[in-house]
Amino acid sequence: MHKRKGKLVVGQNDELRHNLIKMVHTSPFGGHSGVEVTYKKLACWFYWKGIKKEVRNWVRACGICQRCKPILQSPARSLQPLPILGAIWVDISMDFIEGLPISGGKDTIFVAVDRLSKYPYFLPLSYPFSAVGVAQIYLEHIYKLYFEHIYKLHGLPKAIVSDRDKVFVSRFWTELFCLQQVALHMSTSYHPQTDGQTEVVNKCLKTFLRCMAGERRKEWVL
Repeated sequence: MHKRKGKLVVGQNDELRHNLIKMVHTSPFGGHSGVEVTYKKLACWFYWKGIKKEVRNWVRACGICQRCKPILQSPARSLQPLPILGAIWVDISMDFIEGLPISGGKDTIFVAVDRLSKYPYFLPLSYPFSAVGVAQIYLEHIYKLYFEHIYKLHGLPKAIVSDRDKVFVSRFWTELFCLQQVALHMSTSYHPQTDGQTEVVNKCLKTFLRCMAGERRKEWVL
């Protein structure tokens, strides 16, 4: 097989081309991403004339994408984002995705996102959960077990942005982070402008789960 600028050149074989697009688009690596993401991932390794057009036609005709992805519309009003930070893990946002099908005894996802790097953590929980349990997961799992001990390298954040979930407004949660000198910033109900980043991450995760585990709802934890 020939190469062009380090990429494998695929000949006039429609079946092979469609199989390559399907492999990249529908695998967990692709996650039923949009046209641009699917094209760029595929174009890292393969080349043929008209590759982007074929990717566009394939993604637009994907039945799972048509059924599972939300309709994207322009926002009704301008967002009011928080100031951009100068360091990672200084300001983070938190939220929950609840009401999921029970998988491995879990039915909730705890979402934490670094506001600067946009790096998220997704941790499964079992309902009901308390402020004590969430705080323990936050301190132990996120900051001590994941990726070279982030807590040891970065310490606690200076601020946490969240909605007014019962966990985040509980006395234990507020007192815990007050003692740690971590500011708690909470958004107003039905006004997600300040916490829009986590809402976007939640939407992306829900779309990924619907596409990848929509037919195997009890296996989303895997």
